Amino acid sequence: MQNINGQLSEEKVFKDPVHRYIHVRDTLIWELIGTREFQRLRRIRQLGTTFFTFHGAEHSRFNHSLGVYEITRRIIEVFQGRPHWDNNERLLCLAAALLHDVGHGPFSHSFEKVFNTDHEEWTREIIIGKTEINEVLRKMGDDFPQKVADVIEKTYNNKLVVSLISSQIDADRMDYLQRDAYFTGVSYGHFDMERILRVMRPLEDQVVIKQSGMHAVEDYIMSRYQMYWQVYFHPVTRSAEVILSKILWRTKHLYETGYQFKQEPIHFYSLFNENMSIEDYLRLDEAIILYYFQIWQDEDDRILSDLCGRFLNRRLFKYVEFNPNLQMKEWPVLYQLFHEAGINPEYYLVVDSSSDLPYDFYRPGEEEERLPIHLQMPNGKIRELSRESEVVEAISGKKRTDHKLYFPFDVLEDETENATIKQKIKDILFK
Repeated sequence: MQNINGQLSEEKVFKDPVHRYIHVRDTLIWELIGTREFQRLRRIRQLGTTFFTFHGAEHSRFNHSLGVYEITRRIIEVFQGRPHWDNNERLLCLAAALLHDVGHGPFSHSFEKVFNTDHEEWTREIIIGKTEINEVLRKMGDDFPQKVADVIEKTYNNKLVVSLISSQIDADRMDYLQRDAYFTGVSYGHFDMERILRVMRPLEDQVVIKQSGMHAVEDYIMSRYQMYWQVYFHPVTRSAEVILSKILWRTKHLYETGYQFKQEPIHFYSLFNENMSIEDYLRLDEAIILYYFQIWQDEDDRILSDLCGRFLNRRLFKYVEFNPNLQMKEWPVLYQLFHEAGINPEYYLVVDSSSDLPYDFYRPGEEEERLPIHLQMPNGKIRELSRESEVVEAISGKKRTDHKLYFPFDVLEDETENATIKQKIKDILFK
C-alpha cells in the first residue's frame, strides 16, 4: 500500500444488493472502514424497529454508510473537470459521506429522545475525539478531522461539498430510499438514480440538476413521500418504537428511584448520570440493548418485565386515530379510567405523532433553512424546482401530520378484573 493520500495497490470491491458494487480505491477510505468505530455500525440497524413490520428490514448503518460513500464517489466522477469543482475536495467528500452516520446509537431515534442525546453531536465527537477514526483522518493533516466534522455539521465553507451529503437531493437520501425499499420489499422507493447522477452539475454553492432530468427528480421526491408514509411512519413500527421508548424511560425512572435490579444496567450508568464518554457510547449497540431486555423480562418490576416481553415477542400495542388538538376532552377521561383500571397510563396510554414535509423551498425567517432543488435551464439560468414542476408544486411546503393513540388491547380484553371500567375505556376508544 502507498501513503494515506494515495491509492491501494489493488481496488477493493464490496458486493452490494442496491448498487451492485461498491468500489474502494483510496487508502484513506479503506483504513476508515476498518476502524472499530465504523465496524460498530454493523450492529446498529438502519431502520430501528421497522423489522417488526417488514421482516426483511435487518440491514445496518454499515450497509447504508457504504452506499452513501459509493453514490458520492459516482457523483464526483461526473463532476471531474467541470467548472466549480475542486478535485482537492474529493477525499474530504468521500470521508464525510462514509462517516456521516458513525455517531448513531442503538435504535437511534427512540434512544435519542429518552436520553436526550444527538447522533450528530456524537458523530462529531467520534471524528475529532480520541478514536481510531481520528487517527486515520489525521494522517491527511491535523486539520482534516475538523474539516470532515464541519462538512457533516453543514458549517464547512464550501457549500457545494456540504450539499453532496446534506440537501433535499443528496447521496444520503438517494441511498436510504433505495436501500430501505429493497430490504422492506416495497415498490415505493425506486427512482432512476443513474439518470439523476448523469444530470447533476456543480455550481459554486450547490449541486443543480439539468432541466432535462426534471422528471427523474419528480419521481425521486414522490418516492420519498411514499416511503415516509408507507414505511417510516408505519403504525406497527411506531407501536414497537413506543414500547421501546417506554422500556428505556422505565429503566431510567427505576434507577433514579433506587430500584435494585437483578441485572444491573451497567452499560447505562453514565447515560443516567449524564457523564457519558466516547468509550461508553461506543460500547452501546443493539446486541447489548436486546441482552438487557431479555434479562429484564425476569425483573420484579411488573411494568419493566411486561414491556420487555412485549418488545421481544412482538406483543405490540394497538392504535386508533386520535388528534389531541380535537379530542382534548377525551384525554383526561381516558387517563383517569386507565388509573382506575390499574393500568399505568404513563406507560400504557401513548399519543404518537408523525409529520413530514416532502419538499420545501427556503422561506425567510424559518428556523430551518431548507436549500431547495434548483434546475439548470438550457439557457444556463437557474430555476427553483417547484416553479417548473407542477407535480412538485402540488406538494411543496405542505406538511402532513398524523396522530395515533397506542394502548394494550389485550389488557382491555381481559375482563377478569375491572371489567366495567375497561368497557368504558373501549367505548371511548372505539366509538
